[in-house]
Amino acid sequence: MTIQSAEPLRSPAAGAPPESRFATAGGVTYHYYDIGTGPDTIFLHGGGPGCTAWSDFGPVAPLFSNDRRCLLVDILQYGQSEKCLISGPMWDFHAAKMVALMDELGVEQADFICNSWGGTIALNLAARYPDRVRSLVVTGSMPVFYGPLAPLPERGHRGRTARDVYYGGEGPTREKMRTLITRLEWFDADRLPEETLDMRYQQSLDTEERALAAMSDSPRGDWQDLTEQLGLVEAPTLFIWGREDAFLTPDYPMMLARMVKRGNLHVMDHVSHHLQEERPGAYHAVVEGFLRAVDHL
Repeated sequence: MTIQSAEPLRSPAAGAPPESRFATAGGVTYHYYDIGTGPDTIFLHGGGPGCTAWSDFGPVAPLFSNDRRCLLVDILQYGQSEKCLISGPMWDFHAAKMVALMDELGVEQADFICNSWGGTIALNLAARYPDRVRSLVVTGSMPVFYGPLAPLPERGHRGRTARDVYYGGEGPTREKMRTLITRLEWFDADRLPEETLDMRYQQSLDTEERALAAMSDSPRGDWQDLTEQLGLVEAPTLFIWGREDAFLTPDYPMMLARMVKRGNLHVMDHVSHHLQEERPGAYHAVVEGFLRAVDHL
């Protein structure tokens, strides 16, 4: 008897994006999608070249939108959101602007589902504005620059180095994007849909994003270590991690789960940094189970 895999060899690509929406809040303009009805749930994507809310969460968002209002937000400097310069502590800047966006959209409190860069924003937001966060789901984020495997790979700057390589030399190419995704973000290169590759590559050609990447002075604000802030996070938090994460192995989120008062850790096999794209069905099942458990806390 042949046992077939529960998921197809190639991961599902994001379909056509829903209607674009824009909102000005805190003096900046955000681009976002608003789909589904139910509890307010904000999705924040990662910081890789060409990442957007739809590229990172498009494959899994329809599963959540069956019973949730899903707000998929392009982080500032990404996608169609404003390419503003960020000054001062970077995570404080993002958290304050995100709260202003919540105010503008009439969202008093939300569950946050986040990848990498977006997860660090949400952790800081939960620490500084605890009443605005019901729960957190965090994948692949690096809020502190130390851990059980110190020194961290490339001193914790692997993502920054990858960005410099991608935009450096002859500049962005489709094959450089394929190499970046399959080396650092996906476990199984054969599962990467060509549509996802094209979406990321085309967005990375955005003239304003390329200009930010080329600036000698950091346009992203001052780097922050969130050690003190993690101890202030009251919201139930699920760190859901890829066993083969190319940036930080599961020892690191185990440390984070202990630093957050109500931290939990789930490690998923055969995925790296973008669990929600590579295995969206399995990712949704785990996250939805956690969110239902939060209802009974």
